[in-house]
Amino acid sequence: MIASMFGRAMCQASDNTNKQLESPAAVPQPGLVKSLVAGRTIAAAAIQPGDSCEFGSLHYFALCGLGGVLSCGITHTMVVPLDLVKCRIQVDPEKYKSVFNGFKVTLKEDGYRGLAKGWAPTFFGYSAQGLCKFGFYEVFKVFYSGIIGEEASYVYRTWLYLAASASAEFIADIALSPMEAAKVKIQTAPGYANNLRQAWPRIMREEGASGFYKSLVPLWMRQIPYTMMKFACFERTVELLYKYVVPKPRAECSKPEQLVVTFAAGYIAGVFCAIVSHPADTVVSKLNQEKGSTALEAAKKLGFAGMWKGLMPRIVMIGTLTAAQWFIYDAFKVAMRMPRPPPPEMPESLKKKLQATGQ
Repeated sequence: MIASMFGRAMCQASDNTNKQLESPAAVPQPGLVKSLVAGRTIAAAAIQPGDSCEFGSLHYFALCGLGGVLSCGITHTMVVPLDLVKCRIQVDPEKYKSVFNGFKVTLKEDGYRGLAKGWAPTFFGYSAQGLCKFGFYEVFKVFYSGIIGEEASYVYRTWLYLAASASAEFIADIALSPMEAAKVKIQTAPGYANNLRQAWPRIMREEGASGFYKSLVPLWMRQIPYTMMKFACFERTVELLYKYVVPKPRAECSKPEQLVVTFAAGYIAGVFCAIVSHPADTVVSKLNQEKGSTALEAAKKLGFAGMWKGLMPRIVMIGTLTAAQWFIYDAFKVAMRMPRPPPPEMPESLKKKLQATGQ
């Protein structure tokens, strides 16, 4: 179902791009057109020299989805030990009093292998989520930009990033939820299951198919604000870093220098992401730990202070995670020779309008 939705959305966005390319009025100079993302110029009906695909094509969107699989699947699996301790602090703060204590207790009870609990549902779940998150983000960004037009896409670009990322994450969480349910059961319910092969059949047997999606709403509450912050904050931070911090234009920066900017912007975005989404993350952990509980009941049991338990390890985890994800995603684009348009610039048509009005 997710793959079918991804394919249909890519076709719509690609068709929208092709219509823009076919319009004579859209061509400001021979052989070039403005892309549907404000301030970006792409080759008309042709791949630019050095690029492996055309911006906005089905090939481009498919590669974006693959980059998302790598960036999310790898990074989330790498931080499973910290995620495990964070989840245990959230659901049992009396036993796991701090990050250091959480690692100590886990090592004492489960050994080093215990720190890897939940790695399989984490890898498969977040790989599926990454496919939808990054792939659909690029699709929706092009699609929505084509609807509102070039000038509005520049003026309201933050809203464009927010809308595209929220739409993408709504779909991505449907793909993630079954694996997230299994992961939290493995990590926080002692004796429930040791691995994915044991967790899935038991959830189905005891709770039915709804057991895989009972935390979908709080997952949306956690992930949609997180992803909106992740993408919008990243896009605008990159823009600001090149404008005020980096001593030379992006076009003059080497690929490694550009990736350093990507990592820095990703970490800044990650810190804000962790803070915005943490209360809902705690509710998700508590909800999946307790069978038959609702999101509202879990929130009441936790209390306001309880919903902020484990914030510091999550800031470290999500900051590093988000920075690494953007780095891997951008590095994948470089390795695959994909189009990497620069930060948006004001369209010439808008500049002329502002000049005409004396602004």
